[in-house]
Amino acid sequence: MTITQSFDRVTPDSPAAPHERAVIEEAPVAIEVNGIGYAVMMATPQHIADFATGFALAERIVTAADEIESLDIHDTPQGTIVRLAVPPARAAAMLDRVRRRTSDSSCGLCGMDNLDAVHRALPRVPEATAAPAAIFAALAAMRTHQPLNRATGAAHAALLCTHDGTIRLAREDVGRHNAFDKLIGAMARQGFGWDDGFALLSSRCSYELVEKAALAGCPMLVTVSAATSLALDRARAAGLTLVSLARDDAVLFSRPVR
Repeated sequence: MTITQSFDRVTPDSPAAPHERAVIEEAPVAIEVNGIGYAVMMATPQHIADFATGFALAERIVTAADEIESLDIHDTPQGTIVRLAVPPARAAAMLDRVRRRTSDSSCGLCGMDNLDAVHRALPRVPEATAAPAAIFAALAAMRTHQPLNRATGAAHAALLCTHDGTIRLAREDVGRHNAFDKLIGAMARQGFGWDDGFALLSSRCSYELVEKAALAGCPMLVTVSAATSLALDRARAAGLTLVSLARDDAVLFSRPVR
């Protein structure tokens, strides 16, 4: 989703001149669960059903996409409202930690009530088997799957890559967390598995992206920029192979102890 905006373009050698450029759209998305306001996220308003599904999985509101009994999307002048219905047992667990909160596009700790929650146990993920050649193949093809970023220069991408590096599915958003939620949600809704493949993200790797990968059963997470210390620690705890600073000439592997 893009909007064309007018700017004054200035260079060291010329005065201001009119210039038009596509700008990525960012808008509030309110997520309600069984009638309770759960979160307001700033996101790119496309693939909203994928985003809401991935968000619900990452927040542990549900453990599988088929636990979502209904998902209704309502567009308003102020933004988008997504209404999820889940079974009473899931709603009861959600109500233990629900709060009304607003998060910007860099938020990654939505719903955390205390520091202990940052270190909650993660499931162990399958062992990664994709070779470095597959990562370089995916990196070489990545840009062709980023139409929003090509148009605006302001979108992150999350991509599902097969064992040989073929890009099977891609999602974009102004927020790196939102893009990954969209990808995970799309996979869940379409019945895609990792199948010895991996996730490739256009961002740095922080704690919350490792959390999302582990909860989604992803065996290997590849990020274009560097990983944080907590991301590395959490990845090792989950058995997740983490590849960071992934560039066309080199990558950095962090493999867990099995």
